[in-house]
Amino acid sequence: MREVLLWTGAGQIGMAIARRVGYGKTVVVGDRSLEHAQAAAGVMNAAGFDVIPVEMDLSSRASIQALIREAQRHGEITMLVNAAGVSPSQAPIETILRVDLYGTAVLLEEVGQVIAPGGVGVTISSQSGHRMPALTPEEDALLACTPPEELLQLDLLQPERIRDTLHAYQLAKRCNEKRVMFEAVRWGARGARINSISPGIVVTPLAQDEFNGPRGAFYRDMFARCPAGRPGTADEIANVAQLLMSPQGAFVTGADFLVDGGATASYFYGPLKQPSQSGVPETDRTPDTRETRRN
Repeated sequence: MREVLLWTGAGQIGMAIARRVGYGKTVVVGDRSLEHAQAAAGVMNAAGFDVIPVEMDLSSRASIQALIREAQRHGEITMLVNAAGVSPSQAPIETILRVDLYGTAVLLEEVGQVIAPGGVGVTISSQSGHRMPALTPEEDALLACTPPEELLQLDLLQPERIRDTLHAYQLAKRCNEKRVMFEAVRWGARGARINSISPGIVVTPLAQDEFNGPRGAFYRDMFARCPAGRPGTADEIANVAQLLMSPQGAFVTGADFLVDGGATASYFYGPLKQPSQSGVPETDRTPDTRETRRN
């Protein structure tokens, strides 16, 4: 039976990872926009891959289940690359929580029930999850272990507790990290592994628009004053994913990898530290620049 790579979010980060690990497999790519999924499939098929595009909505369990059924028609799912999501500058609070938080939890749960023994997955989170002050152990446990259909009813996720879209995004990404830890235990029962990667600002077509827009000066300042001195590329995220999904990463599961050129380190302990920092989550001074619903 042929191996299948299930890939959600038909953008540049997901494609870079799929190109590293999807050769010799059937790749099923799901995206909210069928047109985007078809475009990504076209690029990869022209390079010799076997990619099948599917319309998929990460905020819908039924849609996720349909994507998984389509993937299983072509073989056994041995890999998951989840690069779907929305950013705080492009969606309201409710959508961010429904897609990035609830949708990711459902996807990891559903794929974890069918992933082949020896299988592996990565989900793309964000540096934003590392910039929010620590939650209580009880809150972390709720984000990690609450059944997905009950997640959005948690007290800490109610509208009156969330200040703005960036705060919602931070909570979603913190949930992603905790969810990966929880699911790693369940995936491990099947002999499979799951990890997350938290990128910083990565150059994509959308990021290029941001660089040339009204906040371009902010980005240039961030790049100049973080240790790497520049933004990242999709291929640099794929470098980490390739390691995690390879036999060399066989002892790594339930972990999150911050890949941001040191921007978070500089935010807490270097020149990017804000005078007003006092344990309060950052405001919308560090917007995410990844592509809507497809990283």
